[in-house]
Amino acid sequence: MNKLRHTLLLFALVFALGASAQSEQPEVRAQITPDSVLLGDEVLLTIDVKKDQVQVVGFPVFDTGENGELELIEELPLDTIKRDGRRQHLRKRYRLAAYGEGTIVLGRTPLAYIDKNINDTIYSADSLVLYIEPIQIDTTTMTINDIKRPKDMPLRWGEFSGYLWRGLLIVLLFVALVALVIWLIHKYNVKMPNPFRPKVVVPPHVVAIKALEALHHQKLWQNNRHKDYYSGITDILRRYMADRYDFGAMEMTTDEIVAAIAAIDMPDKSRRNLVEILRTADLVKFAKAVPDEQYNERAYLDAYYFVEETKAVEVIETESDETKKRIDD
Repeated sequence: MNKLRHTLLLFALVFALGASAQSEQPEVRAQITPDSVLLGDEVLLTIDVKKDQVQVVGFPVFDTGENGELELIEELPLDTIKRDGRRQHLRKRYRLAAYGEGTIVLGRTPLAYIDKNINDTIYSADSLVLYIEPIQIDTTTMTINDIKRPKDMPLRWGEFSGYLWRGLLIVLLFVALVALVIWLIHKYNVKMPNPFRPKVVVPPHVVAIKALEALHHQKLWQNNRHKDYYSGITDILRRYMADRYDFGAMEMTTDEIVAAIAAIDMPDKSRRNLVEILRTADLVKFAKAVPDEQYNERAYLDAYYFVEETKAVEVIETESDETKKRIDD
């Protein structure tokens, strides 16, 4: 009977010890060092937890103060300080910067705690307080002075000698380049264009006469190229009228040109010859008409004399005319 009693007592003791060990919460301690700093100094927040290996704790995500008194600089990795059987000693550290002023009460540090069916929040046994000393400024003795003038420093040779030598080198290279160009011009007798020479303007009738002569020498109609022959004549005449009378003859139809020249002062024969050339050219280009040899040659002559009869008259003042004009003035 006594033996049974001792056995029951032993089981009860083991069960009580197990239940006590299972229900024991982790031990949490926190400290902040140093606890008194100046504005902008760093402090170290250390949280130590002693717990069973099956218990889970969640360290806080550090948040700055309500008015931004503390700023997280670095969150250091979790360290395992000691293992003793099932017991563990963990340490978490945070580097903070103090930017507030006066006393900051951080209170007890909260940690999340999970153990089987337990999901709770535990707190450190220590309530943390940090004192930030304000910066003392003596406004009674403080004076505001003007900005100091820059000091007059003597100019040293080494400060500008590099720029001087570079400038001289650039000038020498430029002079050598100009001399080389002049030498090449004289050696190979290169004629340089004169930028001050006025541009020579060739009169429209001179351009047209040269173009007609060049077209006549090609002997197009003699080689059964009637379309090219009459297209060349009409293009030359259109360009001449556009330059001579200043209207868009190159973009006009035959009827539009006939209407335009009706108001222009020119010999009637020249006007009739021009109209006949344009009408004949339309027949050759669009109706595939083939004029005879005599008419082909006459078309060239009519175009030539049209330009000669309608060209602008050049007025040349003689010396006596200029002298008379100056006397009259």
